[in-house]
Amino acid sequence: MQIEQTDILVSTPDGQMPAFLCRSSQHKRQPAVVLLMEAFGLTAHIREIATRIAKQGYVVLSPDLYYRELPNNKFGYAEVESAMATMYRLDFHQAVVNDIRATLAYVKSLPDVEPDRIGVTGFCLGGGLTFMCACQFSNEIAAAAPFYGMVLDEWIEAMTEIQVPMHLFFGGRDPFIPRERVEQIESRLKALNKEYTLQFYPDADHGFFCHERSSYNPSAAEDAWLKLMQFFQQHLKEKGDRETSA
Repeated sequence: MQIEQTDILVSTPDGQMPAFLCRSSQHKRQPAVVLLMEAFGLTAHIREIATRIAKQGYVVLSPDLYYRELPNNKFGYAEVESAMATMYRLDFHQAVVNDIRATLAYVKSLPDVEPDRIGVTGFCLGGGLTFMCACQFSNEIAAAAPFYGMVLDEWIEAMTEIQVPMHLFFGGRDPFIPRERVEQIESRLKALNKEYTLQFYPDADHGFFCHERSSYNPSAAEDAWLKLMQFFQQHLKEKGDRETSA
């Protein structure tokens, strides 16, 4: 499949937010995936993942959530302190929610997108925000797959609002997300009778999916990729097929 890659701008209440758009060059109607960036910004690695997902038959949009910090808003994987400081300057309560709402509105407006078949995934910062999307935007998306996302206490409380299937990915050696937190998340999902799968890789560290990081875990990354594609196949592509046949 030939993929068209475009840098676009999404209008938000705070101005124009750059985003990376990947889609089939044939512009045929497809499900879409919103890919939320990691703490290091909208890096070449995130763009690579966006392209990889698009090649599987999705329109993919990845917003630059650090746009208020331009031009110095992307970091190397050794620049952990700078990345974390930038991440913690984000306003998770309003500004980022507005940014993601604008991103969803933009992707749904594209003529080659099936607007009721939108998935969300993301890594690190983007994993946490994917979890937040399941809580706050369940009426606008069809599936959510967060990778090693740090989940705020308020999102734990908001899990009652989740109405979409989730597939969560965590590593057992993640210093940012202790096993107890993962167990807390899972027990609440189970108690609330939510539709979810939690994938736990005992030997995987934070960032295990990224081949540019020292924490890269090839076997966990390969397995997670296959499961992510199966998840989106089931809840985005097959969902549309079931609705069409009905």
